[in-house]
Amino acid sequence: MTDRHPLRPPLPGPSVEHRAAPTMAHPAGDPLVSATAQPAAVALPLVAAVARGVALVVVLPVRLLWELIAAAGRLLHRLFWPPLAWCARHLVWLPLVWVGRALAWVARTLVWLPLVWLASALAWVARTVIWLPLVWLARRGLRPPLVALGRGLAWLAERLVLRPLSWLGAALTPVGRLLRRAVGALDRALSAAFVGLLRGLWWLVAGSGRLVVAAVLGAWRTAGWLLRQLYRLVLRPLGTGLRWLWRHTVRPLLRGLRWVWSVTVVPVVRGLRAVWRATVAPVARWVRHSVLDPARLGAREVLTALGLRR
Repeated sequence: MTDRHPLRPPLPGPSVEHRAAPTMAHPAGDPLVSATAQPAAVALPLVAAVARGVALVVVLPVRLLWELIAAAGRLLHRLFWPPLAWCARHLVWLPLVWVGRALAWVARTLVWLPLVWLASALAWVARTVIWLPLVWLARRGLRPPLVALGRGLAWLAERLVLRPLSWLGAALTPVGRLLRRAVGALDRALSAAFVGLLRGLWWLVAGSGRLVVAAVLGAWRTAGWLLRQLYRLVLRPLGTGLRWLWRHTVRPLLRGLRWVWSVTVVPVVRGLRAVWRATVAPVARWVRHSVLDPARLGAREVLTALGLRR
């Protein structure tokens, strides 16, 4: 299947001559030679055997699989690639190239060149038959009448419009000056009257505001004085009396009640709590653990056995 050797050569090791050389050079009874030669002779074949086993178990199957895949690829390349390449070139590429060249020739000869000739003919006709006559007509036939008409209109505008307007402006200049002066005087009078009106309104508003502020401040001060007098004459003596009454009557009474509570009620409550913990709590705990819990578990098992409870 392939020219390569599937198996690698064995690991290099000492040759027979090299192994036999120390025994020939030294006598067998030499202790130094026997002590140095025996471990090497034992270790080297062991390493070589392990390496050959690893190569046989791991490397050889992978190498054989790779060689099989490579041989299959070469076989498929030899069998299928040349026919496929020939079919692709002669049945697909060359016909497409021929069709493309034919379409390009048809497009250039039958479409592009006629369109270019038609466009050139239309451009020549438009320039020679339409544009040049229109230019000659505009220059020779329309330009002189239009120029003469423009000059006549300009002369009429100057004689009939501009000069009368200039004469009218010169005649109305004194009247305009008088009107401007009258308008200025009226403007100054109206401005003075408006400013006086604004000042009067401002004085009225400012006076009213001052009066309102003075009235509010007076009312505020009066109310403050009344409140201070009420506090000094009524609230402070009342508060002093109530504080004296609280210190000398209510607080001693509360202290006595607190002492009576701590001396009488608190020991009784603590004694009742101790008696409850010593008598009732153990009995209740025993009844719950010895009577109620077994009864509850027995009732649950009976109901479960009868199918009335899951």
